[in-house]
Amino acid sequence: MRLLTVRPRSGDPWAPYVPDEEMPWNLRRVVHLHRRAGFAATWEELQRDLKDGPEASINRLLEGKSRSCGIPADFAAFADRLADRALAAPDSSRLKAWWVYRMLFGPDPLTERLTLMWHGHFATSNGKVNNVALMRRQNETLRSLCRAPFGSLLRAMLRDPALLIWLDAPDNIRGQPNENLARELMELFTLGSGPYSEDDVKQAARALTGWRFVGDEVRLIPSRHDQGTTTILGRTAAFDSDGLAALLLDHPATSRRLAWRLCHEFFGEGAVDERAVEALAGGLRAHDLDIGWGIATMLRSRLFFDVANLGRRIASPIDYVVGTVRALEMFDPAPSTPVLAEWCRGLGQDLFYPPNVGGWPGGRSWITTRSAIGRTNFAAAVVDGSHVGLGTSFDPIELAAHHGQGRNPSFFAQLLLGADGPEVPLDALGPSRQALVRLLSSPDAQRI
Repeated sequence: MRLLTVRPRSGDPWAPYVPDEEMPWNLRRVVHLHRRAGFAATWEELQRDLKDGPEASINRLLEGKSRSCGIPADFAAFADRLADRALAAPDSSRLKAWWVYRMLFGPDPLTERLTLMWHGHFATSNGKVNNVALMRRQNETLRSLCRAPFGSLLRAMLRDPALLIWLDAPDNIRGQPNENLARELMELFTLGSGPYSEDDVKQAARALTGWRFVGDEVRLIPSRHDQGTTTILGRTAAFDSDGLAALLLDHPATSRRLAWRLCHEFFGEGAVDERAVEALAGGLRAHDLDIGWGIATMLRSRLFFDVANLGRRIASPIDYVVGTVRALEMFDPAPSTPVLAEWCRGLGQDLFYPPNVGGWPGGRSWITTRSAIGRTNFAAAVVDGSHVGLGTSFDPIELAAHHGQGRNPSFFAQLLLGADGPEVPLDALGPSRQALVRLLSSPDAQRI
């Protein structure tokens, strides 16, 4: 399938979506909303949203109330216990399992998706940090500020111990500046490539000097901080980290970088044309870089539900693994979340271990010969129940019958893709499982 750029027809690129004959509110668009903004949905949730219409459905996602199925009564308490056990061990594999548990069972999938997005933006690997407690702390910071004005998140991350270790901030002292944090702050976190010079990086590094660890906290040590004046992006002042952050947040390139990040997450690589990106950037500038505003604008837009945006983004390993389990309602018994996290790692997305400072590139890079085989193996494992921590096989006939779809061979295509066919015969247990594996392994199932 050739991927097309999603282009606004005229006027406001982010005009609200109103269903019409050309773009009806149908099952395809309901599935699209949940696969793109969450991690798939159950049949009951899809039918509810199909009936209630786009406004109510989008509002539920934005309010963290989109899930009505599979949420444990003690979700929050149990999630905290999982994280505490990971810290007590300490064991990064348990921390990965904690996050997969949150994505699979939590009531607010959009927040978990945004936390994952920022994990790739402020990419920090425990391979260097080597501290599970600090990685959890960073994850909670990303979660709590994922929809806030970006300035709040940026300033928090400039005090985040895991990120500062990752980018060698304790080595950045007066008279011996280390440029790692300054470079990534400009190139990856705010401005993007182009608007700054090498001298701007050197001067920004001076503004960021002086931070060191006292226990697990970071503190500014005045004797280690360069308090002299610097000229950065044409502005001269005695910058510190807060002053530098304010300068970068005010630069128009930052709003464009954020608009690109949001479009990349919710539309895919190269999916939105320049006019729409610029319009979103302008809106972000007018709203204090409010990420929540940006997300609501995109999810409510006609552009988001345009036919060219349906099924055009390659599913990440997290999308594929968590979305499959969630849509198939594998809640009780549920697969082992440590095993699911390991599947994600094998497919190329190792939580808390992004490959480099740029995070996971995403897009077409998710699909290689090896990963395609791996996804087929996962589909077979999750349907069979083996190698995902289950003692029994998944019964497609039972799930279809539970929803009154026992005579509908297109049920699983509608559930997973929002479309009719390919068919999964529901009159024989063995063949139905094999057909479901083929459906989960199909090219359409790799796109959200």
